[in-house]
Amino acid sequence: MPSDRRLVAGGVALVALTAVVSALAYPEMPAEMATHWNASGDVNDTMPRALGLVLFPVLNAGLFALFVALPRVDPRTDYESFRPAYDALALTTLGLFAYLDVVVVLANLGYAFELLQALAPAIGAVYAVAGTVTRHAEQNWFVGVRTPWTLEDEAVWEQTNRVVGRLFQVGGVVAALGVFVPAYALAFVLAPALVIAVVSFGYSYYLYRQGD
Repeated sequence: MPSDRRLVAGGVALVALTAVVSALAYPEMPAEMATHWNASGDVNDTMPRALGLVLFPVLNAGLFALFVALPRVDPRTDYESFRPAYDALALTTLGLFAYLDVVVVLANLGYAFELLQALAPAIGAVYAVAGTVTRHAEQNWFVGVRTPWTLEDEAVWEQTNRVVGRLFQVGGVVAALGVFVPAYALAFVLAPALVIAVVSFGYSYYLYRQGD
């Protein structure tokens, strides 16, 4: 049975924090809350206040349940070998959604800022922690680079995840730099993910063919 007390304690705290932020903000929110912005930072969707404020606590609770469940249902490996890194990724992701809840509340209170500029450092932190998990994860069905070739060959898994893990960590720095260039924050946040997706697929296939 996974030893997930750290994840459970931290996850409960972050879900509760998100719920508290939403509850405290409720009286101050407009009847129709802005909940979605386009790439230019303009509001392009709204929700009724009650629905908009319950959205992030529910999403965080669902993510929390998913992170707790994955090590229990994955038949491929024992997550205890990289448990600290896995817990860090889970808690950083839950923290991102709690932070996003705060950002949306502040935007609806009338504070002026570029949404992606505000989110860039938090997304960069998730990338960086994901890199640590990727570098240390053993073969499994849910965490790390999971292509047909990494799941087929343990050596391909190790080499691919080591390289991609470092790319995630570099990508975290790149994404965080978006805070200094708000006009290009979207590019700074998305470019690392696109590069990593291409390298993950192409490099794992290359390594697998090299071993034939």
